[in-house]
Amino acid sequence: MMLSIVTFLIFTVGVFVFTWYKARNVNMQSSEGYFLGGRSLPGIVIACSLVLTNLSTEQMVGLNGQSYMSSMTVMAWEVTAPLSLIFLAFLFLPKYLKSGITTIPDFLQQRFDLSTRQLMSILFLIGYASSFLPTVLYSGALVLDQIFNVSETLQLSEFWTIFLIALAIGGIGCFYIIYGGLRAISFADTIYGIGLILGGILIPFLGLYHLGDGSLSVGTDRLLHTNTDKLNAIGGPGSNVPWPTILTGLLFNNLFYWCTNQAIVQRSLGAKSLAEGQKGVLFAGFFKVFGVLYLVIPGLIAYDLYGGNIPNGDQAYPQLVIDVLPTALSGFFAAVLFGAIMSSFNGALNSCITLFTLDLYKPIFKPNASDDQIVKAGRIFAFSFAFLSIIITPFVLFAGDGLYNYLQEMFGFINIPILGAIVIGFFTKYVPAIAPKIATITHLILYGASKVVLGDLNFLYVLAILFPLNIALQLIIAQFRSRETPYEMQDSGAVDMTPWKHRKLTTALILIMVIGLYVFFSPLGVAT
Repeated sequence: MMLSIVTFLIFTVGVFVFTWYKARNVNMQSSEGYFLGGRSLPGIVIACSLVLTNLSTEQMVGLNGQSYMSSMTVMAWEVTAPLSLIFLAFLFLPKYLKSGITTIPDFLQQRFDLSTRQLMSILFLIGYASSFLPTVLYSGALVLDQIFNVSETLQLSEFWTIFLIALAIGGIGCFYIIYGGLRAISFADTIYGIGLILGGILIPFLGLYHLGDGSLSVGTDRLLHTNTDKLNAIGGPGSNVPWPTILTGLLFNNLFYWCTNQAIVQRSLGAKSLAEGQKGVLFAGFFKVFGVLYLVIPGLIAYDLYGGNIPNGDQAYPQLVIDVLPTALSGFFAAVLFGAIMSSFNGALNSCITLFTLDLYKPIFKPNASDDQIVKAGRIFAFSFAFLSIIITPFVLFAGDGLYNYLQEMFGFINIPILGAIVIGFFTKYVPAIAPKIATITHLILYGASKVVLGDLNFLYVLAILFPLNIALQLIIAQFRSRETPYEMQDSGAVDMTPWKHRKLTTALILIMVIGLYVFFSPLGVAT
């Protein structure tokens, strides 16, 4: 245990020193330097930052827990994500960079009005505070507790153990945010991203070795032939991800997450050129295809090892890590997991600061605020918002559904209104500002009612209906009350807008890989 702790501390402190060194020359008193890294991020940094901001313990614990309890159908959350990243690279990012925006709601103000921007910012903040940040902290605390036996060592209840670990993660995360900004976070993401991918891939190989009683080939054979029904990624109507929702409800959910979610998109907004932004986004899509290896397969290995005897699926991945990882590597992997937790926490918190200061604080409370005042207000908000999330975190214990499903369903309240407003803003010129506001209120009422009236109906079916309804409602409103003057997007000249020359070839390779994975994990492949 002492070796694990020492290894953990050495790696964590080393990454902090490196990120401080890399970020020391960025002007942290300017809002652009603080929030967008001075628009200086290269493609590989954007790719690693995107992957690790998305990849954290809520995914490693949650998705593997879902595959443990169900089947390969849950790989859709990971394998179809590159489709949305392609949309980001070719459609959304060029428009974002051309307009020179700092936040997604900033575009909504350009297209509609200030109150629309502020409404969407509030939706973002509510979503992060009520579900995303507490879920990240909770899943991280769950894993770190099992690795270091915190509750047993300190003789604390699970509730207070989770609170204590969440407090530590949140405190260190705030330190990164306040003294490093986006550039420090992005360079830390790059290091942790490499470590997490290497460590994440190591777990299924060690799991197969353990499953085969010392033989990797035997373990693989057992995985492929013991519970073949669980290898089928083509889910029926009652599965976690029914196949009819893959290009409807799931696609809409993913388009929100990868193309309009401030915590994700902010990475690409910091690109030093469109070419570097597209390169980073498409590289991230390429990496996501391989995510099934460490986000879904370990759950199936755990099922074969434990025979479905773990009552809470969210405990399957932590238990597998403890059982198969050599003691000498536990400190390193714990440090990498800690970095993943901080990455998601920092990325979301940094985006919340950006939304609060630039969309709410400055226009409402201090229109003439200087850059120094904006950054100072952001730092105060960071402490307050992080502490609120930490307080909520241990109460996630009482959520009835699986961790990952809970997170996605909660985002269902905010994803369609935000995505709908962005799409309408891009592709229409005369839809008025009142339209996205009415559509947002309508969605909140209908989605909330679906939880009561439709019972156990998969929420992805609901999203499949509500997104077209959202778009149709805004277009209908425009027929009765259109803008007086058409909207025209202005070129800000913020970055070089020359596209990446290899974008089409990379996209083709990604699509081939996605289709190939679905064929492999189907009745045409190993699910026989």
